[in-house]
Amino acid sequence: MFQRLGRFVVHNPWKVIAGWVLVTVAIVTFAPTLGDVTTSDQANFLPSDYESMQAGELAEQAFGQQQQASATIVVRRADGQPLTTGDQARIGDLAQDINGADITRVTEAVTGAQAVSPNKKVQLVSIGLEGFGEDPELVNAVEGIRDTTRPALNDSGLEYAVTGDVAMYADNADAFDTALLIVGAATIVLIISLLLLIYRSPVAALLPIITVGLVSAIAPGLVAWLAQAFDFQVDQSVQIVMTIVLFGVGTDYIVFLLFRYRERLRASDDPKTALVAAVARVGEVIASAAAAIIIAFMALLLAVFGAFTSFGPGLSIAVALMAVAAVTLIPAVVSLVGTKVFWPSKSWQRTPKGTTFQRLGRLTGRRPAVVAIASGGVMVALALGMFGFNTDYDQNAQLPEGTESSRGLEYMRSGFPPGALNPTSVYLKADNGTLDQAALAGYTKRLDDVPGVGGVMPGPTGPATVSEDGTIAKIDLLLDTSPYANASLDLVDGELRNVAHSEAPDGSTAYVGGLTSAFADIRDANTRDLWVIFPVAGVLIAIVLGLMLRSVVAPIYLMLAVVLGFFSTMGATVIAFQGIGDRPGVSFMLPMLVYLFVVAIGTDYNILMIARLREEAKLGHDPRTAADLAVEHGGPSVGAAGVILAGTFASMMLAGISFLVEMGFAVSIGIMIAAFAMSMFLVPSVTALLGHAAWWPGHSDRADAAPAERRDPARVGS
Repeated sequence: MFQRLGRFVVHNPWKVIAGWVLVTVAIVTFAPTLGDVTTSDQANFLPSDYESMQAGELAEQAFGQQQQASATIVVRRADGQPLTTGDQARIGDLAQDINGADITRVTEAVTGAQAVSPNKKVQLVSIGLEGFGEDPELVNAVEGIRDTTRPALNDSGLEYAVTGDVAMYADNADAFDTALLIVGAATIVLIISLLLLIYRSPVAALLPIITVGLVSAIAPGLVAWLAQAFDFQVDQSVQIVMTIVLFGVGTDYIVFLLFRYRERLRASDDPKTALVAAVARVGEVIASAAAAIIIAFMALLLAVFGAFTSFGPGLSIAVALMAVAAVTLIPAVVSLVGTKVFWPSKSWQRTPKGTTFQRLGRLTGRRPAVVAIASGGVMVALALGMFGFNTDYDQNAQLPEGTESSRGLEYMRSGFPPGALNPTSVYLKADNGTLDQAALAGYTKRLDDVPGVGGVMPGPTGPATVSEDGTIAKIDLLLDTSPYANASLDLVDGELRNVAHSEAPDGSTAYVGGLTSAFADIRDANTRDLWVIFPVAGVLIAIVLGLMLRSVVAPIYLMLAVVLGFFSTMGATVIAFQGIGDRPGVSFMLPMLVYLFVVAIGTDYNILMIARLREEAKLGHDPRTAADLAVEHGGPSVGAAGVILAGTFASMMLAGISFLVEMGFAVSIGIMIAAFAMSMFLVPSVTALLGHAAWWPGHSDRADAAPAERRDPARVGS
């Protein structure tokens, strides 16, 4: 199949290129943008059968205004002293200024003595906004509030910050836009630099930028179309991750192709024949590797947490496009350029002698047991870091330090309980008739007595806010710890929900809502998803490997190696961020994303190496010699691809967003582990030790060349 495809592409390059250009123009012209379908609201990704979502639906039913957005101005003295009477009057004037500023979407600004903290150091101005979600008009309203507040408090000795969900979204969106520019620029510079170092050719260095850039222009439009057609949400991180995946995986595939093309040129093939042979040999590897990645990403559709689900289709489309481009567009371009793709270097004309990979290959072939123990031992040692693993659900920590919304949270902590900005709301619904006010008061007191609850935020007419028909009441609880802290999640998911349910007055039902309740449910959904998606993705990828290799044994130890690579990666990340970095935990989304990237990309390198091991065995080499030659010939492309891909993910560490920094570190070190410790050493050495048994029950390692041809150096890798 790939032999025929290679001949068509190599001999009809202009037709292939024209087809890609036409598709690109059509999609860029008519498709929506990815920004039209992205969201950052993690709570919206929960299914409706979770309690926090049911509480939200009840709030909307009883208090229509609860769906409306809001903003909060947090004001304190710059010298840290308690607010004076004059300060409070100035803040009251600020609320009136905002009410009179005629800011679109602002309904009312309210403050007063009830908005002053118990220690008198902080005062809040609560601002109602018309609308909800991430409406651009709401973002403009926040900017209007900030523009009005700035001159109103100028030279007053007061400092302020506008915070709240909309303000956080606005700051977060700016941070992600900036991160995308930084990561994109760093990725391009890094790829060009590394390819210049590897090939010493500006043409080879620019090839991924041009071809992957073309795919990058197509993929977001297709994802946006799919999101609109099937009405699924896309997390705002997808754009950045897609950019990294396209450049990383695309560069990997180009490296695989160019290394094999150069190898065939060194074996004296003419350029066209060499390129057809390269597509034929590498095409199967790229197709299998892309299938493994797509399966891993599409397994996310089994998740109940929508943020994971939103990654699956988008990244799968991107990888599929890149795989098609790798066996069509890229060979078409190389066919036109010919050997000038390596210009001005002449290294493609001679086979190097005494290289590092030749020495590593000999070591692996001669002492496979030592290599297996050493490489496996390093991975096991790193995996031990998982004993200290904790998760962190603090979404505010994603914001770079110094943003106004995060500064507002810091100001609030100097006067209010950490849970003041995001109270945990308990909704009590009468099963029949109306709620009993006396019973409601006693119920509120019982909730207030739960250890970890710092107090009750009073409503307009008392400790609880009751709907107009008297059937639903809302009780806002202020927790002693941050709404995102694991202690708060444990409290809400444990004793608070237990008390809320068991102590509900007769004839009523309680639901615990609010942000902390949502993240408690997200944590439960996340745990469920990990236990479902991990084994499903692993089994499906093992099936792909089994079909490719016609073996049962090889896929088993290949997947065991990948699983060990996952634990090694997470262990190293825990050591870096929780040990050295002293963070409370790593992002709750990280294990899922690392697993998928390490499984998918690690399998990429395993497929390339195991395919080379099989190829050398089919040339008549014994298992140890096959391992020697596989590392010698396959090692450079695996090593180069690993360094480039790890470098592209490492560029995410420049983003200034906690989650992206963690992901950049974790995936880059995971790729290095996968490329070197696993694919280059562990897999070849174990295959050498197992010998023919590695290919049981098939015979895919059976030699198919005449004995005289098997040792011909010109035939090695053909």
